[in-house]
Amino acid sequence: MTANAPGAGERAVVLGAAGQLGREVADELRRRGVDVLAADRRRVDLTDTEASAALAVRFGAAAVYNCAAYTDVDGCESEPEAALEINGRAPARLAVALPDHCRLIHVSTDYVFDGRGRRPYREEDATAPATAYGRSKLGAEQAVADAGGLVVRTSWVFGPEGRNFVSAIAARLGRGEPLRVVSDQVGCPTYAPYLARALVDLRAAGAAGIVHYCNAPATSWHGFAVAIVGALGLHAEVEPIATADLPRPAVRPAYSVLDTARFESLTNRRVEEWNSGLADYFERLGQGKAEA
Repeated sequence: MTANAPGAGERAVVLGAAGQLGREVADELRRRGVDVLAADRRRVDLTDTEASAALAVRFGAAAVYNCAAYTDVDGCESEPEAALEINGRAPARLAVALPDHCRLIHVSTDYVFDGRGRRPYREEDATAPATAYGRSKLGAEQAVADAGGLVVRTSWVFGPEGRNFVSAIAARLGRGEPLRVVSDQVGCPTYAPYLARALVDLRAAGAAGIVHYCNAPATSWHGFAVAIVGALGLHAEVEPIATADLPRPAVRPAYSVLDTARFESLTNRRVEEWNSGLADYFERLGQGKAEA
């Protein structure tokens, strides 16, 4: 274990602890013997920098995991200032406000890229966000890295504790609605419990700066939907459609696969496959082929 790595006796604060990722991070830390203060927005608002930093200091935290964010991509288009404050300025301020012994682990997104790539994006590739959401998330990255913190870019997060693409598809199936899903957007689904493990593993490895993490392999939203139907043991048809057939306020990246080589080098392990995460998702919810 490296110096200051998470383990028995360490303390950590998880911001956004009521969300699908925050809950998993808090659980993962507790499994490793870390004393966790799981703070939802009622406990402390990320945009209140003084209160957020003071909470970490009072608790004696060696790390703060920021899982709080404005994640409604379309909502960010209509509220760009709110998005920039929550996703950009607030984490940037917090990274600077925390004492030297306390590191910020901050979650960012594939949306910082323009989505026009033809190979997996590396950490050093040029950023060019096409949405208010992407611009807001990019707004925090450099400040967090400059303060010695860790920025983990990820994509297509789903987990059993929140609303996400998997829960949306399952709900439509439950209502007997037809499924029409975009097939020309390619990325990597990422299971929240696996992402939580990755964040803590990177902290244990002493990682800093920017690191990419997502699950494998790459697929389209349509391919992901077909896998969800299969995981439920159903045979519903999933109609592939083009992005142009489903206009949205925010532009979706056509290609947003992240290169995870740096993560694998730092942690000495491969990233998990999202299919196993999908099976675990339904097992935890008591659904899947066994009960379909």
